[in-house]
Amino acid sequence: MQLRYMGFDQHDNTRAYKFDGFENGHLIEQLVVNTDLTLFLKHHVSIQEGPDLCARKLKADLAELGPHDHELTNEDLLVFATACADEQARKAEVRRRANLHRGLPSRPNS
Repeated sequence: MQLRYMGFDQHDNTRAYKFDGFENGHLIEQLVVNTDLTLFLKHHVSIQEGPDLCARKLKADLAELGPHDHELTNEDLLVFATACADEQARKAEVRRRANLHRGLPSRPNS
């Protein structure tokens, strides 16, 4: 199934991300992923990541797709934030090793 992001509705701290699900170019169903926006702040995740995270959630839920709503949970955002932090640490280590190889002093973490 292909997904097309269609925008969101927001009520207080809850955002409902809307997607259309297509197969063979035909609209099959409309899907919604709800999330508590305070979770983005809690895990230091940019709100601009919301549509992509929700699309990933829907693709992971393909076996259960249906007219019911889906939810981007605390666990989903924690996994994403942890993966981002791990990737940043990996990149910092690569830069540090490259600087050591070139004889440059390493920069303190900022």
